[in-house]
Parts: sequence; structure tokens; C-alpha cells
Amino acid sequence: MLNIAILGLGEGRSTMSAALQSKKLKLVKVCDLNESLCVKRAEEFNFKSYTTNYQELLEDTSIDIIAIYTPDHLHAEHVKQALLHNKHVVCTKPFIDDLTKAKELIDICAKTGKKVFVGQSSRFSEPMRRQRKEFSEGLIGDLITVEAHYHADNRWFLAKDWSLLNSFKWLYGGLSHPVDFIRWYLKDIEEVMGYGMISDNGQLAGLKNEDAMHFIFKAKDGRIARVSGVYSSPTQPTKRDSTLSCILRGTLGASQADYHELRYSVTTKEGEERIVYWGDEKLKYYYRFEGQTHHAGEYQNYLEYFVDSIEQDFTAYPNMIEGIGTVALLQAMDRSLETGMPVKIASIKAEYGI
Repeated sequence: MLNIAILGLGEGRSTMSAALQSKKLKLVKVCDLNESLCVKRAEEFNFKSYTTNYQELLEDTSIDIIAIYTPDHLHAEHVKQALLHNKHVVCTKPFIDDLTKAKELIDICAKTGKKVFVGQSSRFSEPMRRQRKEFSEGLIGDLITVEAHYHADNRWFLAKDWSLLNSFKWLYGGLSHPVDFIRWYLKDIEEVMGYGMISDNGQLAGLKNEDAMHFIFKAKDGRIARVSGVYSSPTQPTKRDSTLSCILRGTLGASQADYHELRYSVTTKEGEERIVYWGDEKLKYYYRFEGQTHHAGEYQNYLEYFVDSIEQDFTAYPNMIEGIGTVALLQAMDRSLETGMPVKIASIKAEYGI
């Protein structure tokens, strides 16, 4: 059993639940600058060991892992300090927001020998795990293409002041989930082309950046993939369509994993068609709080996978290198929106020496 501490108690709420319910982890302490949030979490989980000072976590030699769920612009420094204090690190996505800091983090990680895992949680939901397993077993043959989307009626976000800031982009906050599915299956993406717009609903609210986007990706081997994200529009009924889906089309079959619905459908290489649903027990494992706002089950899955990687000495993915690669891809997508032109991923990496 490894000892874990958590920095950032907004999204870190899921990680508290995950750590407290896991047999592979012991939660030692949590931290947030907002003391009232610390108190709220202490009461919610009956866990009283909290601090508002990150340095306390860093200096506690009993802590093996620090899990970081702070705002994006703070990730690089928080990860750096954790590594320098001999801690393994879990960091929520996107891993960093400034690629000028990437090379330093890579070097520090190599020198310390500590592991860094990026909490790209959607990979660890039940349908996505089943899809990955059966694809790896050759159930649908060789991959032809991947399609993924994240379509959510998040008009309620538009009432929040921070959603109308120039710095807020659905590209990084929402679209990073289906983009991660593309990277999971399509290696060596070399070019991306995308178009986006601010919807009428977004314009009316004062949104500064795109809330409707479509992208095409091309890999070095010639295969292509596509991603779609729409965030200020009504959605179809969930029986008809999922908010977040990953579709694989292979030479012999096809599969679709639907995230929120815990639904998986496949046409196998034998031609068999089947649909798998996970019932209330699994839903309660994955979504332990109100609605589906926190995905504690996924967090528990990936934390336990990370513990295994430390104890058994294998690489847990997405690791730091993959996390940085995803940020480079997202920045290439962002640039394509700005220019209306295809963007090479290598050109982004070259700018930052990575």
C-alpha cells in the first residue's frame, strides 16, 4: 500500500473518494489554498488531515504520491516541486499549459527516476476499457479509422463569469477527452486541420472562444481520424446518442464505447452484433456524487493502475511524454482554428525544443 496526498480539492474531490475506498492506497493529507473548501471536504469524507500549505505535502517523507488537481497554469510548477521532493506524481489533464516548461520537466523526471502519470480519466471508464481490450485481442481486425466526439449541453456554464474569460477554451477543457481517444489508437499523428465557431448561444452569452469545433487528423502511415465538440447546444436523447463516444472502424468489425451511458456495442470479425450495458451497481461505482459531475470510479481505476506501475516497475500511460504530446497536439489544433490551415505537430514541438 502506498501513501498519497492530494493538492486541489475541486476536482480532487473524486480522488479523495477513490483513495479512501481503495485497498492499494492510504490517503495521508489533502491541501487547498481555500481553507473553507478543506473544511467542506473534511466534513464530507470525515477526513480531518488537511493543510493550506503545499510545502507541508512536499516535506512529508511518508508521502509516496502527490496527486495534483490545481488550475492548469499551476501544473508545471507543482509537478516540478513534487519531483524535486522525491514524490511520484499524478497530474490531471491537460498536463501543462505552457510548453516552454516541458523540457525542464522531462529532464527533472529523468534525473529523479520518479514516475509521472497524466489523469486522462476517460480511458479508465468501463466501456472504454472493454473496447480497448477487445481491440487489442483483434476482435475487429486492423484499425482503419477512429472517430470521437464530446457533445454536451453546457449552456449553464455560460452563466459562470470564468467561462467568458479570454483564457477559457472548450478546446482544452472539453475536447481534450475525445482527442485523447484519438491519440490512444492513432500513433504518430503528424498533421491536424480544424474549423470552429462561436455558436449563436455562445455569442449571446459573450463567449470569447469556439464552442463548436470539428477536426481531421492524419498520421504518418496515412490513416485519418476525426473529432467533434459542441458545447452550447441541446443534445439528442441518450438512447439515440452519447455525450462522449469513441468509435473504432476496423478491417473486420467496428465498435463504439459510450462513456456516460456505460454502453458498449460491437460488430465482431465473426459478424456477431452485441450491446453491453453496465447496471446500477457499476453506475454507482463510477458516479458517486450528484448527477455525473465527478467520476470517482475512473479515478480509482487509474490510481490503482498507477500504484501497480510503481510496485511492478512498468510505465503507466499516459505518462509525462504522452501528456506533453497531447498538449502539443491541442496547440496545433488551436493554431489551425486561428489560421484556417493544416498544422504540423512537429512544427509546434520544434518551437519548444521537444
